[in-house]
Formats: sequence, C-alpha cells, structure tokens
Amino acid sequence: MEFWSLLIRTVIIYFVVFLIMRFMGKREIGKLSVFDLVISVMIAEIAVIVIEDMDRSMWSGIMPMVILLLIQVGSAFMTMKSRRLRLLFDGKPSVIIDKGKLNSDVMRKQRYNLDDLMLQLRENKISAVSDVEFAILETSGKLSVIPKEDTKSSENSGNDNPFVGNKTNDRNLKTFDPSKVIPSKYRFEILPVPLIMDGKVQDRNLEKLEKTRFWLKNVLQEKGVTDFKDVFFCTIDHKGKLFVDMHDKKQR
Repeated sequence: MEFWSLLIRTVIIYFVVFLIMRFMGKREIGKLSVFDLVISVMIAEIAVIVIEDMDRSMWSGIMPMVILLLIQVGSAFMTMKSRRLRLLFDGKPSVIIDKGKLNSDVMRKQRYNLDDLMLQLRENKISAVSDVEFAILETSGKLSVIPKEDTKSSENSGNDNPFVGNKTNDRNLKTFDPSKVIPSKYRFEILPVPLIMDGKVQDRNLEKLEKTRFWLKNVLQEKGVTDFKDVFFCTIDHKGKLFVDMHDKKQR
C-alpha cells in the first residue's frame, strides 16, 4: 500500500512541477537568471520533501510551489516594463575584451579566469585574443564574441555576423560613419546599444554616445517615424548601423 501511495504521490508531484516549469516560460537552463535559478531550485527542493515525507500533505508542498510560480511570473511581467528592475534582477553584461585587450579588473570582479575565457573563445572559433573586437560576458554566463573585421572577412560564412541583416531586414537598417557617431572613449557594455526600448528613449545611452533626443528624432524622421512611442526597438552597433523596429499596430 505504501508503495502505491509513493508512486501516485511521485507522479502527481512530477506533473505539478512540469506544469509550473512550463508556466515559468521557455528559457534554456543555461540562460536562466539568478532569480529564475533560485526559484527553480526552491521548487525542486519542495518537491523532493513532499515525495519523501509520506506524512506530509501534498497540498502543503503544492501551495508553496504555486506561490513561487506567481512570484516568478509577476516579477517577469514587471521586469518587462522596467529596465531598472531587469538590471536589478539580472545584472549587467561585463566587457571582458575591448579592442583586443583583456580587462583584468573586470575578470577579477566577475571571478572569471583565463581558462574559462580561452574555452569560450575556442567555442566561438577564435584562436587569439587579438582577433576579438569585443567579448562581453552576458548575465547568463555566456561569452558573446564580436570578431574584428579582418577576422570576419577571412571566414567563409558571412551569416554568422549578428549585425548584418538579411534581405528582409535591410529596410530597417541605416548606416552612419562610426567615427562620427560612436565617441572614441565610449565603453561598450552591450552590443548593439539600445536607443529606444518599447517606445521609451534610453537617455543614458544617448548621453554616453554624446547625442541628444533631437538628433535621434531627426534620424527617425528620415525613416518616416514621427513619434518615439511608435518605435518598439531601436539600436546602434559599433559599426554605426542603426536598426529600427516599429510597434505592431494591432498591439497598440
């Protein structure tokens, strides 16, 4: 009798945990934020306790898991609306390599050693640090590598460049002379640099680029955009390419 009770208990908890993880969203395990990871670990621990302790009511375990789910979903919606909350929960990317030079202070602060760096450079098919324009340690722990132009031109596959749009996206791109748009002292923390996110101008990024809303408005007007709120996402990369994606009118 105890065997069947344990079997039924295990199956029920399995489906409860499965449904909760599905409701939490489709993010790869390696890309979970610290907050999501903590929630996942807590749910797993509660599930184990409920299965092992036959004297404990299943509802005493299911209820805390549902509460954790509500906390996770609620925080996800809030962070979608507020970039400050996203930075609070997820943190900021860190520049490990800047124009072929290692940032040892950043590596020390992030407790990121050279062996980890070389491993992830090899995974990105990079053999030398000097071949890297930028390497950014993302909040998920993944290293995003932007090779230098001469390195990319020697490769056969041009589609690996995340900043080159395909034919369907070329109409959303506008190219500037990077020396006139990106200040020489500008330090890239994220690539590409967001200028507008969900209709909200990122004034701090504009200030770092030594640009104003007036400049951005003039640029957007050339593409027929009259209101910042009409723009869902607008970015500029280190090569001076401006990408603009408009809000879907059906969603407004």
